[in-house]
Amino acid sequence: MALQERPEQCVVAVDGPSGSGKSTVSRRLAATLDGVYLDTGAMYRAVTWAVLQAGVDLTDPEAIAKIALETELTIGTDPDAPHFAANGTNVDAPIRGPEVTGAVSAVAAVPAVRKHLVTLQQTIIAAHKRIIVEGRDIASVVAPDADLKVYLTASAAARAARRSAEDATDVAATEADLARRDKLDSSRTADPLRQASDAIEVDTTGMGIDDVVAHLLELLNSKVSK
Repeated sequence: MALQERPEQCVVAVDGPSGSGKSTVSRRLAATLDGVYLDTGAMYRAVTWAVLQAGVDLTDPEAIAKIALETELTIGTDPDAPHFAANGTNVDAPIRGPEVTGAVSAVAAVPAVRKHLVTLQQTIIAAHKRIIVEGRDIASVVAPDADLKVYLTASAAARAARRSAEDATDVAATEADLARRDKLDSSRTADPLRQASDAIEVDTTGMGIDDVVAHLLELLNSKVSK
């Protein structure tokens, strides 16, 4: 369904586990709405990169929080070319590497880190008229008053196939790593991964990107036209 009328203002919260299609769908939706796109997961990854660069012990939450508060993040919200820098260094490539991927759940579990980044995320949201925000706690914590809240999911096999295709990794190993991250993200004390009670679940297993975006546009149309 095509967008009937672009809303003057809207916040769309897109949550879900890794490999559910959040990033691709959110960027496409933001471009369609002539809005901006915020990848909150990349913010945690950028901080994780800084923590690793500092050689901080991943079991030391105070040391991790100190680095997070000291790290200057530059956040690009153009859906066609999102970018991130930490302390002036472009980190677009390294934050997607295996070292950061393996450590990000530990860093993201630190309450002080989450508090700091959530405040920053809310500041960015408030500065834009139309914004699509993706992550794991957007609808429940970051933007509880979002105009549309969706929780994207997909089968474990589909998620692993998508992520392994993106990263050129073994499917079985990717599925095991996604299961590890899901467990860590869902069981952490601070802002765990979960579907908000008023979020609409969208299973993307058998859907193409265009189909998912069209469905979200239809959902948004129904919300903003009321």
